[in-house]
Amino acid sequence: MGFQEELRSRNFSLYAQWLGVLSIILGLALGVANIFHFNLLILWSIILLCCALVLVFVEIPLLLRICPTSSKFDALIRKITTNYMRAGMYAAMGVFQILSVIYAASSLIAAGVVMLLTAACYAIAGFKNQDFVASKALGGQGVAQMIV
Repeated sequence: MGFQEELRSRNFSLYAQWLGVLSIILGLALGVANIFHFNLLILWSIILLCCALVLVFVEIPLLLRICPTSSKFDALIRKITTNYMRAGMYAAMGVFQILSVIYAASSLIAAGVVMLLTAACYAIAGFKNQDFVASKALGGQGVAQMIV
């Protein structure tokens, strides 16, 4: 199944996975861009960078096999397999980034909004009882089944 077929599949877990990749890209880019504020926004930037690194392992399961990580970290990532667990994780991360507006309005809000959209897609997939389907471009079914 190619990228166009994945978009036409109407499986919200696929949409959420691609939004998750966008969350990773935004997290890394905006985390680095905002870390140079020499005020309290550094806290949100560092946490966004950490979240983006965790999301890399959640959304691209092949990296758990390739990168040397601890067994505790692997066990934690393997617990986040259902659509509801992923929705909760993304919602918590998104709300935390949106809360950066308490201190100052910054581009960190964009990462929070994309994370909340990802959470919504995973929640819709859960409500529709759609199984989690990994994109073939990001590791595919065979790799995801081998890791879990």
